[in-house]
Amino acid sequence: MKMDMRWGVAYIYSSYNNTIIHITDITGSETLARVSGGQVVKSDRLESSPTAAMAAAKKAAEVAISKGITGIHVKIKAPGGHNGPNNPGPGAQAAIRSLSRMGLKIGSIEDVTPLPHDSCRKKGGKRGRRV
Repeated sequence: MKMDMRWGVAYIYSSYNNTIIHITDITGSETLARVSGGQVVKSDRLESSPTAAMAAAKKAAEVAISKGITGIHVKIKAPGGHNGPNNPGPGAQAAIRSLSRMGLKIGSIEDVTPLPHDSCRKKGGKRGRRV
């Protein structure tokens, strides 16, 4: 007897200040679980840490599994845009590892960081940021 997979999508927003894990159904229209690093640690400076990301992912995965999700497609997002860093923060890897450790099958991992196709003017003035 083959068990039917129920897929969801995990959106992991990982900046240098926080990690937010948002699990939806496959269409992306219905939220199943949403947890951030700030909900699982006491102090602000720990919000972006891999430890907080792991705890948040564990919490989100428990809720998703209880709602019948067995597999997950991961979309990682860094701040991006015309001023933010284009590489995700320290929590992204830890969150994915934690999701798979909770028993969710991982389908695809995709980077959805917003990239400007030539944008507004960068901050820093005519001569750039002088250090």
